[in-house]
Amino acid sequence: MKITFYGGTGEVTGSNYLVESGGVKILVDCGLHQGSRYAERENFERFPYDPEEIAAVFITHSHLDHIGRLPPLVRAGFKGKIYSTDATKDFAQLMLIDSEHILSKEAEREHRPPLYAAEDIARTGAQWEGIRYHEPVAVGPFAAEFYDAGHILGSAIIKIEAEGETVVFSGDLGNSPAPIIRPTEMIPTADYCLIESTYGDRIHEGVDRRKEQLEDVVEDAVRAGGTLMIPTFAMERTQELLYHLHQLFEEKRVPRVPVFIDSPLAIKLTAVYKKYEKDFNPETRHIAGSGEDILNFPGLRFTLTTDQSKEINGVPSPKIVIAGSGMSNGGRILHHEARYLPDPKSTILFVGYQAKGSLGREIMDGAREVRIFGETVPVRCKKADIPGYSAHADQPHLLAWLSAMRHSLKKVFVMQGEAQASEALAHKIVDELAVMAEVPKYGETVVL
Repeated sequence: MKITFYGGTGEVTGSNYLVESGGVKILVDCGLHQGSRYAERENFERFPYDPEEIAAVFITHSHLDHIGRLPPLVRAGFKGKIYSTDATKDFAQLMLIDSEHILSKEAEREHRPPLYAAEDIARTGAQWEGIRYHEPVAVGPFAAEFYDAGHILGSAIIKIEAEGETVVFSGDLGNSPAPIIRPTEMIPTADYCLIESTYGDRIHEGVDRRKEQLEDVVEDAVRAGGTLMIPTFAMERTQELLYHLHQLFEEKRVPRVPVFIDSPLAIKLTAVYKKYEKDFNPETRHIAGSGEDILNFPGLRFTLTTDQSKEINGVPSPKIVIAGSGMSNGGRILHHEARYLPDPKSTILFVGYQAKGSLGREIMDGAREVRIFGETVPVRCKKADIPGYSAHADQPHLLAWLSAMRHSLKKVFVMQGEAQASEALAHKIVDELAVMAEVPKYGETVVL
């Protein structure tokens, strides 16, 4: 068995791994490269393998940096099966439709053909098969099994066996315990592991205090009389924020103010959550089972249309606006940032990873002015950051998860992180777990 690394090398995004055994080729993930723009140049390059030769694709979860190039793969001739959990399949359909809309507009502005079209998404869905956690899947010489990654609803760690060797693909590991979903499952034994390293050099301070930190930020924003902007990913982060805001309002720990979910995608994804209550953690499942709507409360408004989004401007502050995209590289959050970043009374709150080159990273790193819609916008608002809301495990979580396999592991490949984070985690794995670890380069092939 051999693996070639065609994404997630030296970067957080673009997850894509080719696995070969006995003349059969499969992929694990096929994601978009993301950063300063949705349509990064790499997304338009030809695949470094023949899509017609790929027997199957196994998907860890529904974020675009893990699924975003599936429609182009199908367009290029892939005819095999796509496997994921049922929840990932349902969420991915919505994510890809939304992405196609954004990407086509960006392509039009740059006078080039779109990355894929609606019919490619339909064909991708027709080849997609949902499975349960721990349901065995066989493709040629490969035997695969999905474990709960605790990252977002439906996310999976994928264990693949062939030729007497076992390799585990972590996908993105969760920042457990999370407000809604179950904790990350431990894998007791494996020969090799590909582990993510988004926060491989960091510790999430106050993971257990994220609700209290949100309370502090909301109180400060309301007291200042401004708008609290929260650029957030439509999947999981938005729902976690709603869950905690609901509790804070019900417990009268913060004043009730209007809350807007200004993201059509987030609104649609939130509706799908109710279908998968069985995958919630026991506490949340109990609350939902009692009839309480954990993702809705008085004062919450879902703004689905453009006109409804524009009406937010007429609502006096203080107010809270939750909108995509999570790194401010597109979506409706840009309109609110253009309006409120110059306002010293307002606050922008970061609750997720901000990639290098993204507008969110610029603001978080202290830029005094930024460019939005071709205009220079001064940044005078307050800035806040709650890293505990990240859906990614930090360095201690990553090491703790990996330690369950330490006695059987021959080598660990550190992926999906910026160079500094990946190298830091690799050194920790060697020093603390006494397991060989390396950070592969793009296009590198290893024989297991």
